[in-house]
Amino acid sequence: MTTLPRPAALSADEARRIALKAQGFLGAPDRRSGVRGVLRHLGAVQLDTISVLARSHELIPYARLGRVGRRAVEAAYWQDTHAFEYWSHAACILPIEEWPHFAFRRRAYRDRPHWNHDLPEGVYDQVIKQLRAEGPLTATELGGAKRTSEWWDWSGTKVAVERALMYGEVVCVERRGWKRVYDLAERAVPQELLHDDLDDTECLRRLVRLAGQSLGVGTRADIADYHRLKGEQVDAVIADSGLVPVEVEGWGKPAWADPAVLAAPLRGRHRTTLLSPFDSLIWDRARTERIFGFTHRLEAYVPKPKRVHGYYAMPVLAGGRLVGRVDPAREAGGVLVARQVTLDGPKAVPAVAEALVEAASWVDCTTVRVERVDAPELREPLIREVTRFLVAALR
Repeated sequence: MTTLPRPAALSADEARRIALKAQGFLGAPDRRSGVRGVLRHLGAVQLDTISVLARSHELIPYARLGRVGRRAVEAAYWQDTHAFEYWSHAACILPIEEWPHFAFRRRAYRDRPHWNHDLPEGVYDQVIKQLRAEGPLTATELGGAKRTSEWWDWSGTKVAVERALMYGEVVCVERRGWKRVYDLAERAVPQELLHDDLDDTECLRRLVRLAGQSLGVGTRADIADYHRLKGEQVDAVIADSGLVPVEVEGWGKPAWADPAVLAAPLRGRHRTTLLSPFDSLIWDRARTERIFGFTHRLEAYVPKPKRVHGYYAMPVLAGGRLVGRVDPAREAGGVLVARQVTLDGPKAVPAVAEALVEAASWVDCTTVRVERVDAPELREPLIREVTRFLVAALR
């Protein structure tokens, strides 16, 4: 009988640093690869409608690369068909080379018996015909996105083009004023990638491996959540995914890791930055609590009187730890407002100040105003540190 090797044992601190390394927050950033390198490294960048400091898909590369140009971010995603939008962890920007590996999901949508919206007869074919003749087009240009002002009341055209998007006959090739711009997949996807030849097992094996590489180390639930797979789908392919089993101190559950990140030295510079609530480092609340001991919840959809940390509280990463939160806003005249700041003690003050000033510079704000701080005695020290960083930035 063959004896299987004992899984590698990782301390909780090693697991935390592996996660940071895998997510691009430990070590020198790959500036030569830029935004496209970040996208391929992460495998998925989540989209969201909320824009406070900036939209989430802009914040993701900023958090890793620093003050990358915002127009350059959009161009990097969409120009020359480097990416496509599809359902992964949520609505995500995905590297175009992963198109074949989402064939399993496209097939599942095609086989789906029920939808939330009815599709009027003939509209689907009309949308495809119009895109072939005139595309790329938004839903509005196709004939209108909604029947009424209610957000959920889609027109027949919108139902049809979204159905075609899920089937893979249509692709979102960019966002224009936050509206999806649709084109036929046969035009938008490179011919060598435009196929559904891979069976479900091969697709799942690839996505499980990608999730493990992007996470560095994760439990079954972590890996499944990355591309919103089912637990049993992960179970079916994990043994052949290239990931290796590990035991992590304090996790109490089986875990798997990317052997490449296990072999890499866990050292280098830590980023100090504000994080989007939809950043893949922290988008899973249970994982964030397990790795960082940090409870995070987006409160944008919580009634204002019940909010604890603010509408769009952004965690602050510094020294490989989550050391506070900032609920930001922007005002006319180039002012970044820290409406509410939560600090993990006095030692967090310089890091939060640095993160605020860098973020202000990135969105072309020249002033930072600190309003409420959860520990009132730290408000003045934070203001002094913000001023120090602002003065240094002007030199």
